[in-house]
Amino acid sequence: MKISRSLAAVCLATSVLLAPGIAAAAGGGGGGIGGGDVSGSDEGHAKSSTPKKSHAKKKTPSDKSSSLQEFRAGYQAAYALIYDKLDYEAGIAALRALGHDDDPDVANLVGYASRKLGRYDDAKIWYERALAIDPNHTLTWSYLGMWYAEQGNVLKAKEELSKVESICGNTECREYKLLQAAIDGTVVY
Repeated sequence: MKISRSLAAVCLATSVLLAPGIAAAAGGGGGGIGGGDVSGSDEGHAKSSTPKKSHAKKKTPSDKSSSLQEFRAGYQAAYALIYDKLDYEAGIAALRALGHDDDPDVANLVGYASRKLGRYDDAKIWYERALAIDPNHTLTWSYLGMWYAEQGNVLKAKEELSKVESICGNTECREYKLLQAAIDGTVVY
């Protein structure tokens, strides 16, 4: 539990620093990674036999938009950790804490951070997850191509490059250029 609490604290602090007013987005709710409840539990305590009245209110459209705003803010905080601060571990933790592992952008970014940490098997799993959700996610195809290039499989990387071109409809999109440069060895991304 100490790790979960520390992780929640890091995510919360990052969220506060990067996006004031949305602290709950990156560190709150869901119990963090591993699903553990960091707020304590009733385990070992006697429970009342009388049911408690629920004070939960029904979700309204504004609750859904607030939830979406929290997700976006949490994602942006994790994105900044990964791309700006190069803190891949904290970025992965923040992404996982969002509870949206089935979002292609989240899965792709976890894959990217895993690849940067040298966790190639994990990275490939996350890239494949992103592509299962959205087969036209060009950035994931580009990153998967980079994954293959880093593994020394340039032929497979070029296959992914042609997929990116097919989805973009040209060779001018950012994702194509990034992967082409990685294949050519002119950039490490």
